[in-house]
Amino acid sequence: MDMFEPPAWEERYSGEEKIWSGNPNPQLVAEAAGLTPGTALDVGCGEGGDVLWLASQGWRVTGADFSANGLARAARHAEQAGVADRVDWWQIDARAFAAGGRTFDLVTSHYLHPPDGGIVDVARRLTEAVAPGGHLLIVGHAPSEVFHQLSESHRRAMFAAEELLPALPGDFEAVVVEQRPRTMTREGVTVHAHDSTFLARRKD
Repeated sequence: MDMFEPPAWEERYSGEEKIWSGNPNPQLVAEAAGLTPGTALDVGCGEGGDVLWLASQGWRVTGADFSANGLARAARHAEQAGVADRVDWWQIDARAFAAGGRTFDLVTSHYLHPPDGGIVDVARRLTEAVAPGGHLLIVGHAPSEVFHQLSESHRRAMFAAEELLPALPGDFEAVVVEQRPRTMTREGVTVHAHDSTFLARRKD
């Protein structure tokens, strides 16, 4: 099962069990809590945990993912949370993302790890969707020995925040470029890892 391709995620989201906790990602909460709510785009939204949190904070959110099953799950969760009227859905592969003239006050993506350093190209594509004065927030797993059980291709897809700097056009300024410690529980085991956290702002 190729975890980088849509069919694998369609299969993963086809069952009844929730895959993720439903809680918002901590770096999103840390950075977005201080922003004035406006329009937001969450790329690679999965089951919609971050979308629901943003909507609950007053944002008008578009959740984007390449999995139709994932988006269907996210839509159900939005209905259950009472925020469906603040949310839209967009099926698109981040690797082929094109803003098409649409812009958002916040564009965010969490733990999207396309292979072979593809996150830099994804970041470059996502900058097109950031409105003047808006922010781009990308968070991913920093390379670490704690992920030794993963395949070599998975490990190569991880990135440090500074690797995304070349993706920024000239009208952006980097705000946060750092690796932040994070404690995770995987299959009952607590591991200490780092979130590569990259926040940039488009100039007015």
